[in-house]
Amino acid sequence: MTERLAPDSEVTVRLVKHPRRDVRYPAVVTADDGTHLVVRAPWAGAATRDFGFVRFESGDVFTEHYWRDRWYSVKEVRDGHGALKGWYCDITRPATVEDDGLVVEDLDLDLWVSADGRTVLRLDEDEFLESGLPERDPAAADRARQALDELERLAHGGGFIALLE
Repeated sequence: MTERLAPDSEVTVRLVKHPRRDVRYPAVVTADDGTHLVVRAPWAGAATRDFGFVRFESGDVFTEHYWRDRWYSVKEVRDGHGALKGWYCDITRPATVEDDGLVVEDLDLDLWVSADGRTVLRLDEDEFLESGLPERDPAAADRARQALDELERLAHGGGFIALLE
């Protein structure tokens, strides 16, 4: 039986980032159907982070979608006034719920989809290769690449928003 998290409960999200330090931050559960888990959290970074195509900054709110059976997560990013900035997608192993909260292993591939859907960027493929995952766990590396391709197809094909419903 999959442990479901209760809506409005607080949870710690732990992003496992081998070999770097894990990232932990508090979030509030908005939904959990046993497979698709949604939490809301403020921008967890200490300062503004400018990626060139988007800035994450204090006041931003992330509605984060995790799946227990998919190799990615999708984070809807809104500014402090509620305006949609876009979606930042992490390629991850399927999410798990453990004693210390929601745990997700980040596999270093990412996708950005702008709010208008016109810009879709594959990110960090160099970090993915440098992580050693393709050599260490070729099957996981293949799943990660497939997940990135799937999200990119959804973003270009109009099925991206339906994924989050």
